[in-house]
Amino acid sequence: MPLVYLVRHGQASFGAEDYDVLSPVGRLQGKHAGAELRRRGVQADQVWSGTLRRQRDTATAAGYEGELRTDERWNEFDHLGLVRATQGDPVDPRGFQEALDTALRGWDGLRDFSETVTGAVEDLLKGLDGGKTAVVFTSGGVIAAVCARMWGLDASGFVAVNRVAVNCGITKLVHGRSGTSLVTYNDHAHFEGEHRELLTYR
Repeated sequence: MPLVYLVRHGQASFGAEDYDVLSPVGRLQGKHAGAELRRRGVQADQVWSGTLRRQRDTATAAGYEGELRTDERWNEFDHLGLVRATQGDPVDPRGFQEALDTALRGWDGLRDFSETVTGAVEDLLKGLDGGKTAVVFTSGGVIAAVCARMWGLDASGFVAVNRVAVNCGITKLVHGRSGTSLVTYNDHAHFEGEHRELLTYR
């Protein structure tokens, strides 16, 4: 059966002039996520990311640079712009998360974003005939949209899923005769124990 692994990007540079740059921790997270996929025996027939730098650089840190294809449908929504437009400009991560949650609950663009992401998943699966496997380096909002659509969640459900996304957490989809199933969401066991210092949410 075709398999899709959705990997959230590593920690970006919150509060910096360019958020899209991976932090040093983010690069380590990407490297460790790549090692974890290989430890699990994941043989990627296709490797994808969005066009955002933090997504592509996570794929590179994970060891997939030479195989990488990009599709802007895997890009995150403009979460910084959305918060600034509706809630002002929070300066600390906790305040930002609360502001983002509030903005997302009233976001008119969620349906269109979800449909765009769904289209990316469907097109990817069409190219995975014969039980092939794809790894996609993307963002928390994209993964939350996939989960919310598959679980039939409303905007509040989308927010609840989105807010607990771990940097370089791994979500697994399986596609079979009965359709596409979400097997695991936000798996981050690879950031527990001796690698606990690499566990971040933003």
